[in-house]
Amino acid sequence: MIKNKKILALIPARSGSKGLPEKNIKNLNGKPLIAWTIEEAKKSKYIDKIVVSTDSDAIADIAVKYGAQAPFKRPRELASDNAKMIDVVLHCIKFFQGAGNVYDIIILLQPTSPLRRADDIDGAIEFFIEKGAKAVVGVVECEYSPQLANILPKGLNMNNFFTKNISNKNRQELRAYYRINGAVYLADIGFIINNRDWYGPKTFAYIMKRENSVDIDNLFDFMLAEFIMNRRHSL
Repeated sequence: MIKNKKILALIPARSGSKGLPEKNIKNLNGKPLIAWTIEEAKKSKYIDKIVVSTDSDAIADIAVKYGAQAPFKRPRELASDNAKMIDVVLHCIKFFQGAGNVYDIIILLQPTSPLRRADDIDGAIEFFIEKGAKAVVGVVECEYSPQLANILPKGLNMNNFFTKNISNKNRQELRAYYRINGAVYLADIGFIINNRDWYGPKTFAYIMKRENSVDIDNLFDFMLAEFIMNRRHSL
């Protein structure tokens, strides 16, 4: 709780994954992937309840083992490749409201961001309060400026690949761009119910470190996260 506001943490973890099969429970440095997010959420000074939304009994059992709750089974239609995360969030909110459990803020913590730390979680919550925000979304500075990217024609001709004001600039001279990192989504529950989206006039970006922002979608991402974890533990 912060400023008398109760906070619900939601960790979404369906069983299907095409990019990396069973990635949510794949062993990462001795623990299932989802365990890293649960354990950091447990360290938060402000989170009141940690819930996992899953369609899998195996994932639910692992979540409970590491200290989260799994009080409901995610419906099949919300566990498909085409399911929208906002609908998963709203399903969770509706479940608790139906049980008479009222929360003021929901924070979505995807298990595919295992390098996110408790300090990132609490920092985002404090930033939310400080800004008087309706929502906060985690971002990270882009590794490369989008100004250095373009589509290519069939013949691969690069005559118009850059605009003239970009072609002779060093990378350091270009403006910084930011991308969503997938690690933290935080919103006022009334706002998310009415808006059905994280973005609005009072949504703010919470900037995170690159080394805390790896989002695992495939084997390369998994290997990168493993490498960074090993480096952390060896220092």
